[in-house]
Amino acid sequence: MTSDRARLDSVDALRGLTVAAMLLVNNPGDWGYVYAPLRHADWHGFTPTDLIFPFFLFIVGVSLSLSLGPRLAAGGDPASLRRSVLVRALRIVVLGLVLHALAFWLMDTRAFRPFGVLQRIGLCFAAAGLLAIHTKPRTQWIVFAGILLGYWALLAWGGPLTKEGNLASRVDTALLGAWAYEFDPATDLGHEPEGVLSTLPAIATTLLGLRAGDWLRHGRARWLWPAAAAALLLGAVWSMVFPLNKQLWTSSYVLWSGGWALLGLALAHLAIDRFGAPPIGRAFGVNAIAAYAGSWLMLCLLVAFGLAGPMYQHGFAWMTPAVGPMLPSLAFALVYVMVWWLIVAILDRRGVHFKI
Repeated sequence: MTSDRARLDSVDALRGLTVAAMLLVNNPGDWGYVYAPLRHADWHGFTPTDLIFPFFLFIVGVSLSLSLGPRLAAGGDPASLRRSVLVRALRIVVLGLVLHALAFWLMDTRAFRPFGVLQRIGLCFAAAGLLAIHTKPRTQWIVFAGILLGYWALLAWGGPLTKEGNLASRVDTALLGAWAYEFDPATDLGHEPEGVLSTLPAIATTLLGLRAGDWLRHGRARWLWPAAAAALLLGAVWSMVFPLNKQLWTSSYVLWSGGWALLGLALAHLAIDRFGAPPIGRAFGVNAIAAYAGSWLMLCLLVAFGLAGPMYQHGFAWMTPAVGPMLPSLAFALVYVMVWWLIVAILDRRGVHFKI
């Protein structure tokens, strides 16, 4: 069995690379010119970018297991642990709300979003944390399977899996209305990629990470490999009747993306914990939420002060006549990631790790 520190290094590295990928796909120089693999699938389907958010939620589950597991094994007070989980979850949700409020205020975006990436992370953190504290592994697997099968039944019963007609979008329309990410005032139809009903299968993704983290903690990393193969196979087969869809977070998508996440964790564990490879990305990983929030705030300020456009035009768009518009847009995103990589590296070297 490897040490907790080594395991945490591999998990921090995988988390950090995931956050770096988030920044890369969220900050192109020109949204009109983005390479296809760096875009989400329009609806049904799958691109590499569709792995990023489930990877992060999976790692949230892994980290919960590594954090709560030893304390529970040592006889930690469940009430105290429950309070700690819920307080942290609330902080993450509030931070998400604050960031959306800043975007609405500084960037004049179309609408404030009550639901978003950090809000979903907070809700999944709370649900998985409570299950880790109060249930056994068998119960967690039953909940995992129940969510996947129940969500499939709900969406199959709830109408066509079109963006306008599916049950999840109809729930978001009813509960969020014009505050949904997409809302058509002509039809009063809304759609929220991080919506209410689709948060349920996102909790399943986090639970899968919780179980994977428990395998790591107990020296059963070898189980990650067959679990990854099984999840990928089941996800691929299920997608024939319940399509892969990131925006709906379909059950097949949970298994398919979870299979890749299990494989990524197995490879990170093997490379870093077993063979001593450098934990590339760890600096991002130990300041993950801070880097995400800081990069969001930086972009809001650049847009608010009218600097983002000129910065792109003078720093990158000059390449367009020679190489076309796609490469300069990607170059801007890469530089943005490298700026934040430098920031988190300096913070890590000085021992500054922001906790939410």
